[in-house]
Amino acid sequence: MADQHNTYRDIEERKYELENRIRNLVWTVSGDYTLDIRPDTELFQKSPHIAVYDGVKQGGLAKYFDQDAVSMYLLKKVYCHADQTELLNTAQICTEEAVGWRLDAEREGIRRLREKAYNDVLDQDFRKLSGYPLGRLRLALLREKMDGSWKGTREIQEQLESVHALRKVQTTEELIRGMDDLYNRMVDPHFSKSLEEVLAVTAEELTEFSWKDLLQEDAEDASVETVLQKLTDSMTSLEAEEEQNNQESEHSREERAEKKKIIVAGQEEMSRMYSFVERNFGRSYLTPAEQNRRNYQMCRGIHAGCRLYYTDGILNSPVIKNNQYVLAEKICGDNRKKYKEQYTLVNRNIRVLADMLRKALVLRDEDQSVRADHGQIVPSQLWKPGRSEDSRLFIRRMKSDACDFTVDLLLDASGSQRKRQSDVALQAFIISEALSELDIPVRVMSFCTFWNYTVLRRFREYDEDRAANQNVFSFTTSSGNRDGLAVRAIGTDLLQREERNKILIVLSDGKPNDTLLNRPGAENPEPYRGRRAILDTGTEIRNLRRNHVAVLGVFVGDETELQAEKKIFGKDFAYIRSIRGFSNTVGRYLLMQIEDE
Repeated sequence: MADQHNTYRDIEERKYELENRIRNLVWTVSGDYTLDIRPDTELFQKSPHIAVYDGVKQGGLAKYFDQDAVSMYLLKKVYCHADQTELLNTAQICTEEAVGWRLDAEREGIRRLREKAYNDVLDQDFRKLSGYPLGRLRLALLREKMDGSWKGTREIQEQLESVHALRKVQTTEELIRGMDDLYNRMVDPHFSKSLEEVLAVTAEELTEFSWKDLLQEDAEDASVETVLQKLTDSMTSLEAEEEQNNQESEHSREERAEKKKIIVAGQEEMSRMYSFVERNFGRSYLTPAEQNRRNYQMCRGIHAGCRLYYTDGILNSPVIKNNQYVLAEKICGDNRKKYKEQYTLVNRNIRVLADMLRKALVLRDEDQSVRADHGQIVPSQLWKPGRSEDSRLFIRRMKSDACDFTVDLLLDASGSQRKRQSDVALQAFIISEALSELDIPVRVMSFCTFWNYTVLRRFREYDEDRAANQNVFSFTTSSGNRDGLAVRAIGTDLLQREERNKILIVLSDGKPNDTLLNRPGAENPEPYRGRRAILDTGTEIRNLRRNHVAVLGVFVGDETELQAEKKIFGKDFAYIRSIRGFSNTVGRYLLMQIEDE
């Protein structure tokens, strides 16, 4: 019994000595003796070289960059639905590249320690790392640094060059941007939020979120601080983060990624969601009773469990002036700046479009003479009675109603539109200005999804004055797109209009794709994407056409998604390679509608 006690005490003493050794290494390298270090003694049992090198690197990260800022970025990225494991693997690759060479230059002996650590990784984890893209990139980096002889595919070479660029970063902001770019390119090319939107997540939002699922253990203290510390401890590790089954195949990873499209929230999270939406998009302009009525009416079938949220935007109706508000102000300022820079060109396009439509309307407004069986008699037709079955001896003047049109402009505001949001705002402004000049009622709205809400952002109503067109410069992008529900909601309003000729223009840059947030056991436990989303959106388009609404789909995305868009919109579909052609395409379609009517 005494021997067992002594053995246990010896183990604890060695563990304590090891922890002190690693702490001292981190403090010495960083020069900051206030850092809260939690050495990984279990890793030391597996590989002393890896454990010690990780400690040295953690000190280097704290010395050269703002470690807390990097950790907070990772936390916010995870909050925005990034894969925690893959994000940490990305961060490990980036910190190794940004910090490692600096340590080599400053301290002798670190290169030898690093090479021993690399050898241990290759010996122990080669099979695991070779099973997925980030692991293969990590292997390429390790072997390249050890002897410089590794060669691989062109894709890997391009990835290596991208990672090598991190050696030149000088600021924490540059390091974070490099991590974000690598994750979005290699792990999740369709990640819906920009870096600015990720960083705009507030402390309040992080605090209110349930983090328990992100901790491997069933920790009662599943707080922001707990998860933040876990990310901090892991992001400089040389050892790759593991899934529960670290030998899973590529197919298994794809299945897991597909399942991650569904995010299950408990009752508490669902109850908080409405306030999240309010803070991110502004208050709704509908009363609670009207919102409930619309949700009951439209959130059915494939959209059961979803919600609609109508707002004039965070700038016009903010709950609080948070980081999201500041970001929206900046984007609005950028959009207005671009308008001022292209003022002459934009206004010329407005005049051209307005004049083209005006001429067609003038022709339509002219009285038309038609033969009839009553009206003003035509003497030259008096020979017909008794000789012809044609009884139309008269002529009638038919007056056309040139302004019997109304237009809805629906803009896809999902995250994939981010790179062209200023151009989208300008093109929407051109269209709404031209139609306003002709006194044609036009409404401009955008749509995106946030959690299980489809957010419909109103820029101008049908009968508002021309000054309302300026609101479109507050166009911003975020998250995914549940096209079918958005079209259903917009179409329902459009059908209530009295004008005989109703037109819906939809700008899209890709297939419908929405992350589903739902209660366990919900009616629709599948993500809204692929064939089911395409069929649903196409069904909504056809329903509107059956109700005599002319619908034009304008696509400005990747050519690989053209067939899907054609299935949705059918014959009235236009593909434009540049968003700058949007207003011209819409103008030609409107002209055709006026002339054919």
